[in-house]
Amino acid sequence: MDLLSFIPQLGGFFYTIITFVIALSVIVAVHEYGHYIVGRWSGIHAEVFSLGFGPVLWSGRDKRGTKWQIAALPFGGYVKFLGDADAASGKDSEAIDAVAADPVALRRTMHGAPLWARAATVVAGPVFNFVMSIVIFTALALAVGTVRDPLTVESLVPVPGVENTLRPGDELLAVAGVPIPDRDDAAGWKAFTDQLPVRPELDYLVRRDGAEQVVTDTYFSPAYVSSVMPGSAAADAGIQNGDFITALNGEPVFAFRQLVKMVAETEGQPLDLVLMRAGQPVEVTLSPRHVDMPQADGGFTSRWLIGITGGSLIDYATERTGFGAALAAGTGQVWAVVSSSVSGLSHMITGAISTCNLSGPIGIAKASGDTASQGAVSFIRFIAVLSTAVGLLNLFPIPALDGGHLVFYAYEAVVGRPPNDRAVQILMSIGIAMILSLMVFALGNDIFC
Repeated sequence: MDLLSFIPQLGGFFYTIITFVIALSVIVAVHEYGHYIVGRWSGIHAEVFSLGFGPVLWSGRDKRGTKWQIAALPFGGYVKFLGDADAASGKDSEAIDAVAADPVALRRTMHGAPLWARAATVVAGPVFNFVMSIVIFTALALAVGTVRDPLTVESLVPVPGVENTLRPGDELLAVAGVPIPDRDDAAGWKAFTDQLPVRPELDYLVRRDGAEQVVTDTYFSPAYVSSVMPGSAAADAGIQNGDFITALNGEPVFAFRQLVKMVAETEGQPLDLVLMRAGQPVEVTLSPRHVDMPQADGGFTSRWLIGITGGSLIDYATERTGFGAALAAGTGQVWAVVSSSVSGLSHMITGAISTCNLSGPIGIAKASGDTASQGAVSFIRFIAVLSTAVGLLNLFPIPALDGGHLVFYAYEAVVGRPPNDRAVQILMSIGIAMILSLMVFALGNDIFC
């Protein structure tokens, strides 16, 4: 056996682990800093701020007496406030009893602080995750810009073997006699693409130098890979952004619509693809996977997919996006992640879709590596999506999670006293068992689904 043959796989493994640790560390640091800073503002003293669990690799103490540390297991983190018995903010009764006679000292503990201070400190973690995601999505919207109206050619995707007649600066008016819809009309664009005839060349009505004219160019949406879905069949097969698919099972392909139809008809059977990459043919074999796709109405539809997104022949000219529009877009993307996650979970619970849609640490790590390999923008966007998911997960009303603590605080607000310490301990144990069970189940999905 040639041990050198394992070096590329070993390099890929370490790359996946490193990107996963980076993504998770950023998200956890922001989450825990939310707890820490709001707790500090609320008058609650933080004893330990830890990035990671287990043996401490580095630590230092600041002027406020908080110990900052990095631990060996970088798969989470915690803030231990004064009066906490553990990282899950269980109550240290002995520590609380020791300062019970001193109102000032008691006020600095997590369990002796006013209800509003405790609630604000707990909810701050998920809120900081959401805010970070909004900031990232907003920054990306500002960087990318808004497509100019009317649609104007900025550049053309270099389709292999095609000499383009469209030119930068052309204003697009119609394709094959079908008028161009409004740029923000999603339904209109679907109807537009559905009406286009599937043939190698189409007529484009453009405004060039102030005059309208018709030019003939290749198909509007060629079989071009604009992005690869992490963890998909395409990603596993090594398909890359920028690849052109020229044949499927020996049949020529020139339009992305052809590819979608042919993949759906195979019903999971292996496919032989011929790609053009940097001017060279590449052959890959893969099998489509049955995927539950979220719909605009909140439902799901199941389709056979290989996990790629197509793109237009044209890269459109953009203009600067206003901050208000970018912020609205960023907030909308966070809301879309939250709503689709909640919808997906509810559909899994009712059995409407497969529980294989739930990814565990292996699946998330693989997605980290896949998105990082597609470039910094894809990786940063992935961090924003994952940060939203982490914020949402922590709001679930499960004891030991932030949402569970908020439920205890809601009980205290209604009843006028905190729940019994023994009952809280039992519920916290149950919550930890539920979380561990969910992690094991998700890990099983990563291995067997």
